[in-house]
Amino acid sequence: MIKKINSEDAITAWFAEQSGLSADDFPIGIGDDMAEVRLSGDVTVLITTDMLLDGVHFDLSKHTLVAAAYKSMLVSLSDCAAMATVPIAAVAAVALPKSFGEKELKQIHEGIVKAADKYNCKLIGGDITKWKKGGESFVINVTMLSRRGNCEPIRRNGAKAGDIICVTGELGGSLTTKHLDFTPRVEEALEITKIAKINSMMDISDGLSIDLSRICAQSKTGACIEAGKIPISDAAKKSTNPLGAALNDGEDFELLFSLAQDQYEILKNKWRHSTPITVIGRMDDSGEVTIKFNDGRIEELKPSGYDHLK
Repeated sequence: MIKKINSEDAITAWFAEQSGLSADDFPIGIGDDMAEVRLSGDVTVLITTDMLLDGVHFDLSKHTLVAAAYKSMLVSLSDCAAMATVPIAAVAAVALPKSFGEKELKQIHEGIVKAADKYNCKLIGGDITKWKKGGESFVINVTMLSRRGNCEPIRRNGAKAGDIICVTGELGGSLTTKHLDFTPRVEEALEITKIAKINSMMDISDGLSIDLSRICAQSKTGACIEAGKIPISDAAKKSTNPLGAALNDGEDFELLFSLAQDQYEILKNKWRHSTPITVIGRMDDSGEVTIKFNDGRIEELKPSGYDHLK
């Protein structure tokens, strides 16, 4: 059975073991795209936080501050989509280089609000700090609140052997432009969960190979996907290894989800959204994640996506 994906997942699992969280007070704790806090009775709020760094998640020598701030909101909105929740509000904290001032702060605000307004998610506050010495990089952190959508939040641990594995959109080649300007699948997630019962879901932020392995690890299942069915983006097709790009590039921010065969048939027949949904394989009880090639070969699908601790 899959236990540890990479160093990031290992430390996340350790954090979860140390937390001692009450399931009554915190229905969802460490390890999913968002945590859930029970306020009273059936009233809960979900929370996520994402920190983006200049030189890692964007490059201010090439990209504008508006674009960087815009992305910072999109990433957290994608976490809401991953669990089929409805964004409510966000706070943003920034660490500024010494040279930044009011002009730069207004550009950051522009980018945040540009993304927030598209999803009716209000910017309600934040924090501003500035490096004094020893650091000149721009850092932005968004913390977002959301509420339940059409159902309980969809987690990573609900996949079942026999489930159909699906993805939205196309995968790979994100570093060309998509990683800065993508569409969080908030609307799609809410529509999918309105039509069918989804067993597991997350967004593809670190790469299909690693994120599918995470669902399998938490669900205690295996999976087999088919190379020929993976929807590869035009940008990835221009690379030297299109399939590798679709499997491992990361920052696709598409939905990866699983559901029973009968629920997939319902979804397929009722899906009218312009964003395509593609079946790429099935969950199984093997405890392994594999990929089947067009010539019939079946090989282990190694989780080779992005590791935040490397």
